[in-house]
Amino acid sequence: MIAPRIVGIVACLSFVAAAWDASPVGAQAGQETAQPAAPKKLDRASLERQFEETLSGATLIGTFTVTGQNADNGKKLNEEKYTINEVKKIKDDLWQFKARIQYGGHDLTVPLALEVKWAGDTPVITLTDMPVPGFGTFTARVLIYRGEYAGTWSGGDHGGQLFGRIVKKGEPLDKPEEKTGSGSAESKPKP
Repeated sequence: MIAPRIVGIVACLSFVAAAWDASPVGAQAGQETAQPAAPKKLDRASLERQFEETLSGATLIGTFTVTGQNADNGKKLNEEKYTINEVKKIKDDLWQFKARIQYGGHDLTVPLALEVKWAGDTPVITLTDMPVPGFGTFTARVLIYRGEYAGTWSGGDHGGQLFGRIVKKGEPLDKPEEKTGSGSAESKPKP
């Protein structure tokens, strides 16, 4: 009987929320909550320029998994590296990537015309059943955000996840990025 359980859970949560709001602590907490300043919204042209600058001359260094591949009872992480010489908008959502792709025994530089979709301020590189010369046919969704990338991929009868960091030309490839947030610097662990 799932429906009665859900009704009971919702009623219980409603009661807790009402009691919290009525309590001196809950009422006081509501008054003390400061609204964060709304982040500055960038227009599409600014976002596209930022995307082009982020990836042109950058190296994506990270790892990928292969679904179902296990090592020591955990997912095996495989190294990958994409050196992107240049990214340029062709038209609409179509972008030209001149990239060197390195993983496993593969190492090849290829020009790729890829779609880039936008999830708010976040670019998502998309390809669907696309032949990649020298590699095979792939489908992928890879988002780019604040110096990192993450996504899913599939090729033929296998696929997995990929993730890593974006390193600009001149930065050390093996040094983790320093991130700042809330006024303090935090180190990001190596992938």
